[in-house]
Amino acid sequence: MNLTISGHHLEVTPSIREYTLNKLTRIRRHFDHVIDVAVLLSVDKLQQKAEINLHLRGKDIHCEAIDPDLYAAIDCLIDKLDRQVIKHKECIQGRPVPAVKRQLLN
Repeated sequence: MNLTISGHHLEVTPSIREYTLNKLTRIRRHFDHVIDVAVLLSVDKLQQKAEINLHLRGKDIHCEAIDPDLYAAIDCLIDKLDRQVIKHKECIQGRPVPAVKRQLLN
C-alpha cells in the first residue's frame, strides 16, 4: 500500500502522521486490497479539512470531512471511508451483510 500524506497551508507533524496511520489500520482490517492512499489535510480560516483518495482494485473512493478540530476531521473522515469500504466489500462478495441492530440505552 502506497501512502501519501500531504498538507495544504499546514505542516504535517509526526504526531498528525502517526494519528492518521493508526486510523487507517481500520480500513486495512476490513479490506486488504488497497493499492494507493492519498491523504490531503488543509486549513481554511477556521475550518480544518481532511480529504482522502483510496485506490482499490476496480474502484476509487473519495471522502472529505470538515471540522474546527483537525483530529476530529480525521476521525469523521475515517468513519465515512470505513462505511464506503464495507459497502464496496459487500458488493464484491455479492451478498449483503445484515445491518447492525442498535439498542437504545435507557
